[in-house]
Amino acid sequence: MWSPLSAALAAWRFHDYKPSPVTFGRAKKWIEQFKGKDRRAAEILLKKVVYLSEKATRDILVQQNHTLMSRLASVGLPPDKLVYVQVHDAGSSSPVMLNLLRDAAGLDRRGCHFVDAHDSFGLNKITNEVGEGAIVYVDDFVGTGNQFCKERQFAIQSVVGTFSEFLLVPCICEEGIYKIAKEGVEAFAGHVHSKVERPLHDNSHVLDSDAKQRMREISRGISARMGLGYNELATMVILYRNAPNTAPALFRGSPNQAPFAGLFPRWKDLPLPKQP
Repeated sequence: MWSPLSAALAAWRFHDYKPSPVTFGRAKKWIEQFKGKDRRAAEILLKKVVYLSEKATRDILVQQNHTLMSRLASVGLPPDKLVYVQVHDAGSSSPVMLNLLRDAAGLDRRGCHFVDAHDSFGLNKITNEVGEGAIVYVDDFVGTGNQFCKERQFAIQSVVGTFSEFLLVPCICEEGIYKIAKEGVEAFAGHVHSKVERPLHDNSHVLDSDAKQRMREISRGISARMGLGYNELATMVILYRNAPNTAPALFRGSPNQAPFAGLFPRWKDLPLPKQP
């Protein structure tokens, strides 16, 4: 048996999920798609979700940035020596996170600099003028670190001068920590998402082995290629703007949400809106 309280708590915790706000009815429907005792496993998964609301995301970015700026100030690097870099194209999460941080922390009034990682001329010009300081990449979530490192390797070719490199991010997986460290980038994150806290990951024992196997099979039945998310990270982090592509398919659901309706579909998973 499962408790309706789980659906009520989900509606309370995840009500501001932008692609498809979580209501009691949607949470109830999601749990009831599972059979028998798998519904209890679904309840456990809900409890293990690490959800970052817009407020939580903003607060983490501001707090971690304050910590970073304090450290840099202690070694003689004032705000006008800091170059904040968005690491993806316009419309993606990185520019949104940088704007959120810039406004909340008043970075522009402090004299900090801002540039897109793909703006080679702008990055070259700003770093040449600053000479030495710190480059601060900003994003919302890092899984394997592969995408970030690809963007960073492109951007760093345009940097002139001597700069330390940092990444500000609300959440990063332990795999990503190791990956970016090899590139010489230090992460400042509000949460480091370990393998053991992901119930469907090989390294986790949150669920008993039978329940874990069944839930993994359900996910792979929804998506053979991305059943456990990109690179099978099976992450449990959901951000208010979108679910990472590293989340299990049972959270995202089927394309167009049929036959399996996810609780946290990405924008691309939703049916196209009806034409007027």
